Amino acid sequence: MVSEERVKRYLQKTKRALDKVKITPPHRSHLRKVAEDFLEMAECYYSDALHFFEEEKLEDSFACVNYAHGWLDAGARLGLFDTGEDDMLFTLAE
Repeated sequence: MVSEERVKRYLQKTKRALDKVKITPPHRSHLRKVAEDFLEMAECYYSDALHFFEEEKLEDSFACVNYAHGWLDAGARLGLFDTGEDDMLFTLAE
């Protein structure tokens, strides 16, 4: 069982990460659509995590927030997002 406190910490961290990322590929690049898709997936999973948290379904919330952050990390590692080289919020390549 995951604690409410732990889920809150993960929700806060992922919210900070969502607020920080900026899509890097130019508007006409085919990678722009990929970056937008990654960000949309992260936002949707984060939204689901909040919903489950409000419903007191902590395990489901925890799973969703981890998926959300996973999409952000993957996008950062692929160079789809500018993260300001923040290696505390993101898993960067170097």
